[in-house]
Amino acid sequence: MSERPLPEPGGLRGRFDRLGVFISGLCLVHCVAGLFLIGVLGLGGGVLLNPAIHRFGLLAGFVVGVMTIGSAAIRNGQRLPLALGATGLALMAAAIANDHGTAEALLTICGVVLVASAHIVNIRRTC
Repeated sequence: MSERPLPEPGGLRGRFDRLGVFISGLCLVHCVAGLFLIGVLGLGGGVLLNPAIHRFGLLAGFVVGVMTIGSAAIRNGQRLPLALGATGLALMAAAIANDHGTAEALLTICGVVLVASAHIVNIRRTC
């Protein structure tokens, strides 16, 4: 079984899938850096824990996910990326509903990993 190459960078859906992976990565870095800066150093709580940042990240993930993963599911019947992405977004939404802390961080990290995985699977399947 050989691995398929990534789609050409010029493809619009491929670009948005890559954007989805990038946004997921930023979210992951934000979460881990926030835990470190606030928990270990006691810095940045007002900015890093601002609920608006988390709501914006969820909204961005949802919009990009619908544009790429949702459209691929409708067009090609791809259920795996859709299931991964929807589960990841649900975990991220659950994280927003929790108070800041370990549970929120774990839900967010698991959610963004699933969303990024959905975009990667989507990229590989649409080649």
